[in-house]
Parts: sequence; C-alpha cells; structure tokens
Amino acid sequence: MEADLLLSIDQGTTGTTALVMEASGVTLGRATQEFRQHFPAPGLVEHDPSEIWESVGDAVREALAAAGVRGERIRAIGITNQRETTVVWERHTGRPIHRAIVWQDRRTADQCAALRAAGHEPAVKATTGLVLDPYFSGTKLAWILDHVAGARARAEHGELAFGTIDSFLVWHLSGDAKGGAPVHVTDVTNASRTLLMNLEQLAWDDGMLEMLKVPRKVLPTIVGSAEKVAVTRNVPHLPDGIPITGIAGDQQAALFGQACFAVGEAKCTYGTGAFALVNVGSRPLRSRFGLLTSVGWRIGDEVVFVLEGSAFIAGAAVQWLRDGLGVIQSATEIEALARQVPSSEGVTFVPALSGLGAPYWDPEARGLICGVTRGTTKAHLARATLEGVAHEVADLLGAMAEDLEQPLARMRVDGGAAANDLLMQFQADTANITIDRPTELESTARGAAMLAGVGAGMFKTKAEAAQMTKLQRTFWVEMGEAERAAHRVQWAEAVRRSRSSAPRG
Repeated sequence: MEADLLLSIDQGTTGTTALVMEASGVTLGRATQEFRQHFPAPGLVEHDPSEIWESVGDAVREALAAAGVRGERIRAIGITNQRETTVVWERHTGRPIHRAIVWQDRRTADQCAALRAAGHEPAVKATTGLVLDPYFSGTKLAWILDHVAGARARAEHGELAFGTIDSFLVWHLSGDAKGGAPVHVTDVTNASRTLLMNLEQLAWDDGMLEMLKVPRKVLPTIVGSAEKVAVTRNVPHLPDGIPITGIAGDQQAALFGQACFAVGEAKCTYGTGAFALVNVGSRPLRSRFGLLTSVGWRIGDEVVFVLEGSAFIAGAAVQWLRDGLGVIQSATEIEALARQVPSSEGVTFVPALSGLGAPYWDPEARGLICGVTRGTTKAHLARATLEGVAHEVADLLGAMAEDLEQPLARMRVDGGAAANDLLMQFQADTANITIDRPTELESTARGAAMLAGVGAGMFKTKAEAAQMTKLQRTFWVEMGEAERAAHRVQWAEAVRRSRSSAPRG
C-alpha cells in the first residue's frame, strides 16, 4: 500500500485536531478531541500532559477512520502546537513531574517584574527578540524546577527533560531510525518563544540560561521546521517508522500555511484575539513599536524571521456582546445584525477589555464605546464592534509597515471570524491592504502538513507546497483615502479616550 498522505497534528489550547490530507490539500478526514482546563488559582492555567497525549491518540484514530484509511497510508507527520506551554518530564519514564503550565498562565509575573527592575529587559530584547513576560516558557520552566521537590537537582544531573508541546509530542511519538530511545528536540520557531534562544545564533544562549537559572542538560536539541527529526515507534493506530518531518508553532505554521513566503506578506488569525505576523526576511528586525521578533521557519539553510503583534480582544468582543450584553444570541448573528445599518453612524467601540497590546502596550486601557446618540441601535453597536477589531489589526499592520519601511504586500486571513465578509471588507479598507481568504480556515494544520511534505521530499520547493492552499475570495480596497483617514482619526481619538480614562494607580 502506497504511503501518500500527510497527517497533521494541531495541538491547541483547548483541544487537539488531526487532519489526514492529500498532497493536493484536500482533507480526507478530520477529528478534534477536547481536554480539560485546570485553574488551580486566579491567574494560573494548567493542562495535564497525559490528557494532551491521550487527545492526540484519539484525534489521530478518529481522523484516520473519517478518512477511511489505515496508518500505513501516512507518508509523513507534521506537528503544530500552542507555543509557550511548558512541560517537564522524566527522561527514564516519560512521566511529567508537574502539570503543563499554559501560555496564558501569569504565575511568574513577579519574577519578570523583578528582572525588569534589575535592568535586564534591554539585553533580553536584544538577545531573544522578546520581552520579559510570563507569557513565554523560560520563567515557567524555572518555576517548575524551583517548586517541585528535587526537580532542580534532577535537572542538573540530566534526569529531566523540558519541552514545549511540540517537544513533548515528538518524545512520545518517536524512536530513532534504529528503534532506539525517544527523541528530544524542539523546532526553531518554538525555541524562539522560550526566552532562552539567541535569535542571531539560533542556539540556546548562555546568558539567558544563567539569568533564568535554567540548566542546559534539561534542554532539547533545536532542529529545523522541515526535516526528518524522528520516526514513530509504539504509537497506537500508526505503524512504526513514519517520519516526523514538519514542526512549527501555531502562528508560524499559519504563516507558512498561508504561503506568505515573500518579505512584506502577512497573515492574521482571527480567534479570541487577533494574531498578525509578517515575513521580514532573512535577518531579524527589531521593532520600534513593541512588536515581537521570532523565527518564522528554517528549511535547510533558509531562515525566515517574522514580526508578530497581537490584539488581545477580537472574537472575544463578539462573545461579550452575546454573553455580557445579550445583544446577539450566537456569534454568527453579528454580521447580519451589523448589515442592518449602512455605517456605525459615528459609534466607535475600542475593545480594550484586557488592555491594549501593540503598538500601545497599555494594560490599564479600558474598553470604551463613544459616539452614542438617541438614534443608536444594537445594529450600530454590532457594526462598531466589527470595525473596532479591524482598527486594532490595522494598528498592528501599520506598525509592521513602519518597521519594514515599506507597505505590506498583502494579507491572508484565517480563524473563525475571517468568515465574516463585512469584517474582512472593512479590514481591507481601513488597513489599505488586499486580503486573501482561503477556502479552508485551518491554516495552522495545513501549514504543518506543508512543512511535513517539504521535509519528507514530497514537495521539492515551497512553491509546490503552496499548492495545498486554495483561495476562496479576495477583498480589494474599496474605500477612498479621505473616508479611510476620517475613520482612522475617529479611532485614534477613541483610543486616546480609552487610555486617558483608565484609573491609574
């Protein structure tokens, strides 16, 4: 039986999705398995790694069944993952010594604040492209080593292994080509989100390891995003020997899955928040606006870097209209409601429900609705909500263009809210950028499959891999410059109000 299919494992924050895909990009089978979220205290978020691994096995089994194929048809495996979530496990048994600390977890905020107060942040930015924030993996790892009895000594003796979720999955999927011990690796995109990797050298940085008190013996080997790193061994529902040839963190996988291969090409994922990445080429670019610099992918000798910015609230603003205000009964209703009026009639909603991210970085900013009159209806509020999300992303794209010192070429979109035609058209208009929407909005899983195909030699070039991406619609800029400028001025004034009205302590 010919092995001609790709298996993509998309391990996310609330569940794992597995896709069985043809090299043409057609999805033959898909399955999602959710797992529990653990909240031991306010600000703390954990996952049970054994439940994550179980969800992977169940999703793979069901995706193969949905495709009507056996595991022998799988030519290669690609992995994409929630990036900064941190696991430490025993090398001898593979058992975690603590629950995984999720990217959302804030328990190391005080440690990060202390390091900033000690003056370390400029060096951290220069070395890693990141900022001192509990979002990233390094301080989470240090916390586990300091709070699990005996962990630090065991780590220093080489008994423990650290990894983000990609590393944990490869360990449990793998043996080497001779059927040996599990493989301990992480790809360069995930490594670039740990606070531990030197962005210029693409290697673990001694200075950062010393600053965060992380022993080198606990770290995985950094590998490329599209190369054979391991093969399956003793995995339920899969035969031994399937190569694992593609790995990338979720946002970078989406950028690759959207075929953003040229400098200035960007993608935005519209989920709970909105995550925008832009390809900045073969050298890391330091942002003047607080955007993060990471690795987009490494394929052979080619290394691509990205700038990344996040709008904290995107789809969550629609959820707030539904759950907090009762304006809509389901999120899918918002477009039809917003289309009941030709414009927001001056109503502006700044969805700073969790502060403002780049380019403002103002955690004290508050959500604000302004321009309300007696004639304002829930339709105006619905439209203002969609427009507010688009303005947030336009701010990110504007910062990226200024950092690049050139206009962005175009943007491709994914995520649930990307299906909203009204939002996408207003996004194109406010950001003054052409937007392409693919037929399938699961770009992270597709990107992992494309990388796996490249790593397995199924595709000789990135351009061949891009054939897996099919476009459904292009949104062209329709708004005139004067109208766009008026919208942006109105938005900037609303942002100023949302920041100035916040209580400052």
